[in-house]
Amino acid sequence: MRGHAVVIAGGGPTGLMLAGELALAGVDVAIVEQRTSQDVIGSRALGLHARSLEVLDQRGIADRFISQGQRHPAVHFQIPLDISDFPTRHNYTLGLRQNHIERILAERVGEFGVTIYRGREVTGFAQDERGVDVALSDGEWIHAEYLVGCDGGRSLVRKLAGIAFPGWDPTTSWLIAEVEMAEEPKWGFHENKLGTYAIGKAEDGKSARVVLVEPQLRVDDEPTLRDVSEVLVAAYGTDYGIHNSHWVSRFTDMARQAAAYRDRRVLLAGDAAHVHPPMGGQGLNIGVQDAVNLGWKLAQVVKRTSPESLLDTYHAERHPIGARVLRNTIAQTALRRRDDRSKALADILSELLAIDEPRRRIAAELSGLGVHYDLGDGHDLLGRRMPDLDLVTADGPLRVFSLLHGARPVLINLGEPGGFDITPWADRVQLVDATYAGRWELPALGVITAPSAVLIRPDGYVAWVGEQSQSGLAEALTTWFGAPAAG
Repeated sequence: MRGHAVVIAGGGPTGLMLAGELALAGVDVAIVEQRTSQDVIGSRALGLHARSLEVLDQRGIADRFISQGQRHPAVHFQIPLDISDFPTRHNYTLGLRQNHIERILAERVGEFGVTIYRGREVTGFAQDERGVDVALSDGEWIHAEYLVGCDGGRSLVRKLAGIAFPGWDPTTSWLIAEVEMAEEPKWGFHENKLGTYAIGKAEDGKSARVVLVEPQLRVDDEPTLRDVSEVLVAAYGTDYGIHNSHWVSRFTDMARQAAAYRDRRVLLAGDAAHVHPPMGGQGLNIGVQDAVNLGWKLAQVVKRTSPESLLDTYHAERHPIGARVLRNTIAQTALRRRDDRSKALADILSELLAIDEPRRRIAAELSGLGVHYDLGDGHDLLGRRMPDLDLVTADGPLRVFSLLHGARPVLINLGEPGGFDITPWADRVQLVDATYAGRWELPALGVITAPSAVLIRPDGYVAWVGEQSQSGLAEALTTWFGAPAAG
């Protein structure tokens, strides 16, 4: 039986990002993917939010994506919310379709030599204290220490693990398609009592991309060109002579979240852990960030640097983030209803979001820049993303994010050089003496008090803050990066 340290079910953006994180840490990881190539059929995610771009920047690969996308200075929650004044190098949303995002992530995984079992699916598994035996659709079994389900909203891994998936059943369905039309359509948005429709030009510049509200909820059958034609006629009075479809798909406002992101040696990430309406374009982004949170922790456990209990922090930190995304997408779905009461509520909310503080708060949540993990009381930075400061060191200037390219934690000493001795963790944690003279500012909070030192995890979040003291540093190092090496 072949074996790997980690097997990932699903080679979409979440699975690819996780595989890259594990491979970067030197972990033997393999992906099982039912597609025979990385081609994406149909319309999926359309871009990357600011925090996703930051985590890619932390690994030194953001430019691969930015060079192929289009920058937009806003996120959307009922109305566009400007983020161009946010204190980040990536104060925009990057328009880039999922097929391009996956291709770039797959290229990175290929650079690491990650094994991908293409044209196959995970069909079963058995786990015990020694690991997980994973059954593939071609009859082969492979062994892993851990199995991660990144296999989408209908996740078989989640179902076979017996993890509950509570939430809200769908109430509305939409058709989304790329079609050819004989007549010039009514471009842009169109509203009626059911909701908002849209027709825009497809990427090829010739076909039309349509998003249509279905008159009745439909979930059980595969949508067809005829379905698109019927909804167009009902909404516009004509189907504009549609005669060919490149693809047709359906989505709903169902929202569900896994009750647990881990069952012993089986974990969930991305859509396998949470599904929700696509409003705000958060699905791919939250999955990528799940992967970055899980990757370094799983790598440390596999390499026996940290105890298995470190994996419990994955659920503790990411489950509340997923719950917030479910909440805000459900709210956005409700605001899209076109009855008079819903429209009145949407109008009032639009007025509120035009005020600076509500705009900043909601935009920080949607962009991912406002994520705050509960790591206890203390400095405002604790549990939040570390800003990408321009530091000055004895070796010259450097950006904070450049210190994270290898996914190694770093302790930045901003006080007297040589003030810290972390010799027992020197094989795991970088120590950098630096200075920074500018303001410390966070997107959701504004200006904060400058610390004297910060301990940054590989995912870019602050695990400890020094305020003229080293109190608690050894405990934080042990908690996040394992027991000190024997002297």
